[in-house]
Amino acid sequence: MPSIELLLAFVAATAVFAYMPGPAMLYTAAQTMARGRKAGWLAAVGIHVGGYAHVAAASLGLAILFDAVPTLYTVLKFAGALYLVFLGARLFLSREHITTSVLEVDTKSPMRAFWESVTVEVLNPKTAIFYVAFLPQFTDPAANFPIWLQLFILGTVVNVMFSSADVIAVILADKVTAALKQSVMAAKIVRKIGGSILVALGLNVALSRH
Repeated sequence: MPSIELLLAFVAATAVFAYMPGPAMLYTAAQTMARGRKAGWLAAVGIHVGGYAHVAAASLGLAILFDAVPTLYTVLKFAGALYLVFLGARLFLSREHITTSVLEVDTKSPMRAFWESVTVEVLNPKTAIFYVAFLPQFTDPAANFPIWLQLFILGTVVNVMFSSADVIAVILADKVTAALKQSVMAAKIVRKIGGSILVALGLNVALSRH
């Protein structure tokens, strides 16, 4: 593995990126607000699981295809953006019954959040580009482990740290929604806010230049 100094620099840099508020934290917070705490936890897990697709792609060099074939990046970016907008619009327009005792819209909703989150993360080419640009800076060709294994280990650490930030987002969002559980109207407003955040994230992805 790389030297201790290099690993410490890696951990410090990863922490800065992980705990800086970003799309993944907003996404998990939105899912928590719209569907409840269980859905928020499963959304965080889904983002984490989907992240390993990018870790594997970076380790195997597959993510470099985005530089070689810009059209592939564009197609994947817009697919992910449209999916986020679709999810947000569905939550915003949902008329499913909400009670004052729980914010989950139905029993299937939390598990659905997991699979949707896996899809959202896999369809995010920016994550793939981040791993390709970030991880190689902390590898050491002279180390005992091959480069691909170093990239996989480092990528796994990044994924775990980013997920820990998503967990914090879920906890904070749950505290906000818990204070509003006694009001059906407030619960509906919170769900619409969650849906709006997802739509905004999708539009941001679609309109971004990179």
